[in-house]
Amino acid sequence: MARYIFITGGVVSSLGKGLASAALGAVLQARGYSVRLRKLDPYLNVDPGTMSPYQHGEVYVTDDGAETDLDLGHYERFTGRPTNAHDNITTGRIYQDIIAKERRGDYLGATVQVIPHVTDAIKAFVLDGNEGIDFVLCEIGGTVGDIEGLPFFEAIRQLGQELPRGDAIFIHLTLLPFVPSAGEMKTKPTQHSVKELRSIGIQPDILLCRCDRPIPKEERRKLALFCNVREEAVIQALDLTSIYDVPVAYHNEGLDREVLKAFGLEPADDPDLSRWHRVSERIHNPEGTVSIAVVGKYTGLLDAYKSLNEALVHGGIANNVRVDMQWIESEIFESEDPSPHLEGVHGILVPGGFGERGAQGKIKAAGFARERQVPYFGICFGMQMAVIEAARNLAGIAEAGSSEFGPTSEPVVGLMTEWLKGNELEKRGIDSDLGGTMRLGAYPAALAEGSRIAAIYGGAEISERHRHRYEVNMAYRERLEACGMRFAGTSPDGVLPETVELVEHPWFVGVQYHPELKSRPFDPHPLFASFIAAAVEQSRLV
Repeated sequence: MARYIFITGGVVSSLGKGLASAALGAVLQARGYSVRLRKLDPYLNVDPGTMSPYQHGEVYVTDDGAETDLDLGHYERFTGRPTNAHDNITTGRIYQDIIAKERRGDYLGATVQVIPHVTDAIKAFVLDGNEGIDFVLCEIGGTVGDIEGLPFFEAIRQLGQELPRGDAIFIHLTLLPFVPSAGEMKTKPTQHSVKELRSIGIQPDILLCRCDRPIPKEERRKLALFCNVREEAVIQALDLTSIYDVPVAYHNEGLDREVLKAFGLEPADDPDLSRWHRVSERIHNPEGTVSIAVVGKYTGLLDAYKSLNEALVHGGIANNVRVDMQWIESEIFESEDPSPHLEGVHGILVPGGFGERGAQGKIKAAGFARERQVPYFGICFGMQMAVIEAARNLAGIAEAGSSEFGPTSEPVVGLMTEWLKGNELEKRGIDSDLGGTMRLGAYPAALAEGSRIAAIYGGAEISERHRHRYEVNMAYRERLEACGMRFAGTSPDGVLPETVELVEHPWFVGVQYHPELKSRPFDPHPLFASFIAAAVEQSRLV
């Protein structure tokens, strides 16, 4: 039977509950246990799909097409276990389901209330589908005291009572600030956070304390006394230079041992963390550095490109180099020459995005890479802008554009209206809802024999995750291929373009999907490994 670990947060947001959950899951895996990680998000959106990246960071897409919280990316990267639509739930989705049931009459005329109907729905989500799993780690979004989070805290409180004794524990992640003027680390914010949690009826078993320096013995004793936990269960989570140091650091601080003790389990031999040691060694002792310009439209909040950032790091790990990422707002290229910003970089990456803002800047970045023979990687929107640039400047289609930006006489990129998902035909129109109506999730693609991308993957059949509404128009394929832009990958039926590459360029690849979502520190995605390898070669020429 599964055991449940509930991870809550206090004092401030953005302390890294998702990373803490993922790292703990990785260490438990290293001890031979099977794990599953889930995220409970209190906001009223049905999912993050329609939220601005500036509001919520990136939207992480699973194989089954769910648009989820970015923490699920941490879960996958650290454990290697694929997540799915049943690993992320929001208040919005819970209320949507409950209201649909109420309208059907499923509640037989009962008054529908937060308790028991909402809390029962949350508990059902937490408990469903965990057969054969040793530990289920359940992260509750937000911080204790948030009004929207109260139903979730009440639900996990109930589970703590309803599950067999010893089958559920609570970890509370807090902040221990150091006040320079006083020369002290302050425990009071954590004490108040735990007091708030206990007023709900939840007593934490372990305190995981974020801090920028070791916790003095007296402060540790004070936390244990006033928060009603054992001193050994006060675990410091020091700031680290790399997130991939966290599993080893948590083990060294005794977090996994305290978790097992809380469940009444005797820790066996030390976990096998050798692969994390290898990753850390590559990160901290690289043989060189390459500079990659990321020309995007959400560079003001790097969480908007979280998986992309990590995939580039993984590409560096694969090549034993450090990747110096230069985040450039694409809009500046619409009024400035990109050359001063891009000269000297060893690779240019244009990521996904939506809307016209910054699009012309991305087109200029693609043109710079093509003309200057700099390795170029276009992902989703970045591929589309590279195709438009080639259509304008290689194929002579001066009015080449995208119907996403409005009516155009040359729709080199256009809205998809129908496509196959499995054996079913999906259809969309210009007036379709924005949420959940894109081409989402894993789709197969066929790669042309002898193409660069087939050589990178080492095969002709792949499956990658998608998130887009617009596609490169295959009606322009012949004219573009005549100019040297090869459509090297398509959907198995040949209808939808999946990848393009410039035949005479050292490394110029565009993909319609999002390979960053499947990259892992111990298993870097082949496209990112190859892109960084090309950047290493470029660095020797500059």
